[in-house]
Amino acid sequence: MSSDKILITGGAGYLGCVLVQKLLELKKLSKGLSKPYNSTQNYTWDTLTIVDNLLYSQSPLVSYCYREDFNFLVQDVTDNEKLLPLIKEADVIIPLAALVGFPACEKNKREATLINHKHVQFICDNKKPDAKILYPNTNSGYGIGDKDEFCTEETPLSPISHYGITKCAAEKDVLAAGGISFRLATVFGVSPRMRLDLLVNDFTYKAYNDSYIVLFEHEFRRNFIHVQDVALTFIRGICNYSSMSGEAYNVGLSDANINKLQLAEEIKKFVPNFSINFDEIQSDPDKRDYIVSNKKLESTGWKPRYSLQSGIVEILKALPILQKQLHTFTNLS
Repeated sequence: MSSDKILITGGAGYLGCVLVQKLLELKKLSKGLSKPYNSTQNYTWDTLTIVDNLLYSQSPLVSYCYREDFNFLVQDVTDNEKLLPLIKEADVIIPLAALVGFPACEKNKREATLINHKHVQFICDNKKPDAKILYPNTNSGYGIGDKDEFCTEETPLSPISHYGITKCAAEKDVLAAGGISFRLATVFGVSPRMRLDLLVNDFTYKAYNDSYIVLFEHEFRRNFIHVQDVALTFIRGICNYSSMSGEAYNVGLSDANINKLQLAEEIKKFVPNFSINFDEIQSDPDKRDYIVSNKKLESTGWKPRYSLQSGIVEILKALPILQKQLHTFTNLS
């Protein structure tokens, strides 16, 4: 039975909040289950330390502060002096901290480089030799794919934004250190630290709140994955680290390689008065357009639990609850 010390940077963000919840559940479940979350072994942990600068004054993890095995440090991940002792004692490191998305990274390239790449590089250079490191890359690193060719883990990365460039640079360091990189499809679903700038969440919000949407470059394709499935994938990676380390894995729904119009039409099935309109003149600055194969991860026995459709229903269910706070959540990472 493992007694790992886990360190998560950026753990109060959209994915981090869900992953922390799952890790806490896992510790409880592991006492009674032999194979938690479809892993191949028993797994529990000793302490969970979160580092986050709480840039947006969020407090979604405050309810866990009563736990002796939970630690939260409000500090910047680029402060190497403070981060170093935490790295040195960690058995599992998950660097989630990032400046996310095309617009934010183009506007703040230096900050994006420091957070998205250099902080991960520092972790790789200073972690214990046997420490596990699991990293969330973005499959936007594939850039503009061939029309009918699936991007696999062997497809050369060709990011077209500074966001993609910094994330792919960090992945290179993680893999060189023997870690695992999960190339995430566009994530969707509800989190205690909600984001509405992600494509499925954004389109569903527009259907709910505005009843219409204007699509630019509606034929551009993406792959999608639920935030709960992403969190469970990280846990699977921890539990199966010896067989998965040193590799990159695409993480997405194989039945959700769809374009923007198809996504809007799927949402319309749940919001019948949703009006879908087109603008053929303006263009989307984010030029990603690709389809992705998830067969490598699926070959390990991994299966997603949540569909695109269930995620749309979930978001629609949550929006009335969130509506009074939407001005706080919109476009925040």
